[in-house]
Amino acid sequence: MNLILLFEDDFVSDDEVRLSGRRLEHVMNVHRANAGDELKVGVCGGRIGSGIVTRLDDALEMRVTLDRDPPPPIPLTLILALPRPKVLNRVIASATSLGVKRIHLVNAWRVEKSYWKSPKLSHENLLLQRTLGLEQAKDTILPDISLHRLFRPFVENELPSIANGSLALVAHPHAQAECPRAVEGAVMLAIGPEGGFIAEEIASLERIGFQAVSIGARVLRVETAVAALIGRLY
Repeated sequence: MNLILLFEDDFVSDDEVRLSGRRLEHVMNVHRANAGDELKVGVCGGRIGSGIVTRLDDALEMRVTLDRDPPPPIPLTLILALPRPKVLNRVIASATSLGVKRIHLVNAWRVEKSYWKSPKLSHENLLLQRTLGLEQAKDTILPDISLHRLFRPFVENELPSIANGSLALVAHPHAQAECPRAVEGAVMLAIGPEGGFIAEEIASLERIGFQAVSIGARVLRVETAVAALIGRLY
């Protein structure tokens, strides 16, 4: 981890924290820190800074100083057809590290029903994957994640107001238009499952103002497509 993300219940005083579990193990086994060492820290939802290790045995204690803001987010909302459970973790962590702050996980015709029963969708796991993404990027602002099990009601009843004022794009391998580059302003980006959204789903999105775009003839895995499209847009 490039930054140790702190939460409110880690603080034992205004400027002192005590950590255990995954973060303690990482500091001991990866950072190989010692008392007196300085580590990068940040408070979830707040500022970043440094922590001086004051104790490191069965717990990690640090005295922290928070003196700067986290990096700015990108103005992109991601609408993502629920990926395979093994892929979901990588996509959430990657999108978080790239600065995405709003993610809608949606159903689609090519999404297996069993995916919605996966423990990967638990609050605990989604928090962990977002935390890993923030630690990678030295960020502190958790993205919001919403789950939508019914595609049509979400697209017809909720998405028009959510997408209002944004450049609305849906990635589609067979689209004629190229995905724009270096966009200024807010973007609403929809990415389908492996193989893309079916024609009826693309049509539903186009009816509410989305434009189908492509980044080439190659059909990419979801995690590759998310990184490639965000990199192209910003």
